[in-house]
Amino acid sequence: MFNQILFLYCAVVIIGTGLLAVRFKNPVYSVLSVLVLFFHMAGLYLLLNAEFLAAIQIIVYAGAILVLYLFVIFLVNLRQELTIERFIASRRFGTFASIGLGVCLLAVIPSFKLGAKGEYPVERIEQLTHTKAMGFELYSTYILPFEVAGLILLIAVIGGLVLARKNSEDVDNSGTDACEVKK
Repeated sequence: MFNQILFLYCAVVIIGTGLLAVRFKNPVYSVLSVLVLFFHMAGLYLLLNAEFLAAIQIIVYAGAILVLYLFVIFLVNLRQELTIERFIASRRFGTFASIGLGVCLLAVIPSFKLGAKGEYPVERIEQLTHTKAMGFELYSTYILPFEVAGLILLIAVIGGLVLARKNSEDVDNSGTDACEVKK
């Protein structure tokens, strides 16, 4: 009973903070609501006895990804972005379109079918622990997608370094200190 109440609490908070993240006009408030969302998702992982995924959720998403979002928010000129006109001019039309999309999504839910069960039954996962079972699956069945994702991330890091590197003609070679005041 306690697990069901905790699940419902986490689910309601996740849905609410997800809606708030989209609804807030201030992007910093949106990032903070996404932070609350990530912590409650980690709570759901803990309810599923997936402690490793909960720790990864907090470390990677709540830590690294949200810091990256904050850097982007502070580097982008927000005053210019906030003056852009709305995508849909009429607020009423936007509300009706959102409600219609929500009804369509709810109509599709009954046609959802569960996929095939995995190779690992519950007893085997309890014997191995979640982390070992996930590691075995990741490094055996899904090794190629894992390596491709690693290469894509490596290319992104190299691209970021190339873009951040200063060109040799941009460096001032006049011998004066950049902080020195010229008279």
